[in-house]
Amino acid sequence: MGSRIKFFASLAFFAALAGGGYWAWRHYHPAQQKAAPHADEAVPATVATAERRDFPVYLDSLGNVQAWNSVTVRSRVDGEIVKVAFDEGQFVKAGDLLIQIDPRPFQATLDQAVAKKGQDEANLTNMKRDLERFEKTGTLATTQQQIDTQRSAVKQQEELIKADQGAIDDDKVQLAYTTIKAPISGRIGFRLVDQGNIIHATDTGGVATIQQIQPIAVIFTEPEEQLPRILDKLKGGALPVEAYTSDRKRLLGRGELSLVDNQVDMTTGTIKLKAKFANGEKVLWPGLSVSTRLLINTEKNVVVIPDAAVQRGPDKLFAYVVGSNDKVQQRNLVVGEIQDGQAVIRSGVKPGERVVTSGYYRLQPGSKVQLPDEQKKEKSSSTTASDGGSSSKHTASEGE
Repeated sequence: MGSRIKFFASLAFFAALAGGGYWAWRHYHPAQQKAAPHADEAVPATVATAERRDFPVYLDSLGNVQAWNSVTVRSRVDGEIVKVAFDEGQFVKAGDLLIQIDPRPFQATLDQAVAKKGQDEANLTNMKRDLERFEKTGTLATTQQQIDTQRSAVKQQEELIKADQGAIDDDKVQLAYTTIKAPISGRIGFRLVDQGNIIHATDTGGVATIQQIQPIAVIFTEPEEQLPRILDKLKGGALPVEAYTSDRKRLLGRGELSLVDNQVDMTTGTIKLKAKFANGEKVLWPGLSVSTRLLINTEKNVVVIPDAAVQRGPDKLFAYVVGSNDKVQQRNLVVGEIQDGQAVIRSGVKPGERVVTSGYYRLQPGSKVQLPDEQKKEKSSSTTASDGGSSSKHTASEGE
């Protein structure tokens, strides 16, 4: 009796196991068949056409805008400010009046120096006449010692007049310092002084700051590994540089590389570069963070495809190329530069051939692809245009 029970229990167990296996096969087998499509079943995919064109190669980096020249305007004399001749934020030209300091004390000092020189010149004239009389009469009316003393007095008076002229020149300079002019052209910042205040030459804050923004500079860095490449390309002329907003959505200006620093920063392993921008629209501003693109090379007449079409195999790169019958074949690639979603193909794809850019996860050599409607229309129109051209030629031939 016990053996019969065990027999029927085993039979029920194997029946349940078989039923579960059948259920699993019914649920998973169709999905597997769907994942591996039949050879005649078209796989949805998008394609792009390989083209031959010039391919620019850039070095991308981050940088900061700096004024080409920056000057803090300061006073070189003490005095009362009687005029402020600029507005905050104004664009000034070199030589424009900025501040006028009360010139009257300096003018008075200059007048005194001029008068002192006139007095000394009059004394010199009298001394020279006395010397002439002494020399005419000779030792009959005076001694040789008196003659020599008079000559020495004349010489001293002449040197005193030279000192007077030096004092006059210095006073003129001090008087000129009462008129503060813009040393460079640029945009002036906040006004740090007001009319009526007393300004001193020792004041550290200055009057205002002028930033030259036309032209303007952008300072950025590149890895030290790129230094030989940059220096080699500079032998052929200046390298173009583009400046974008930090999110790279807007072009702010185009310039040229003007300076490569004379040493590599050992802490970061980078080399500092300086580019010069005309900044005609005045959109580059000192202190602004920007993204830079240094054009290091332009590869001429190369085959280019989207980077998305390049597949990474275990030991090689390849792409799926779509033939005229919409069936794909796998091509091994030799890839050059890759940038901005585009790749240079040294070998493996020819211009005009179509490569799969999406949907390739279900592809294998010989698979047929189903193109989106838009790409079907493009293919159809290009085929029609080609047929129409052939028909036209044939008709023309018959007419002849």
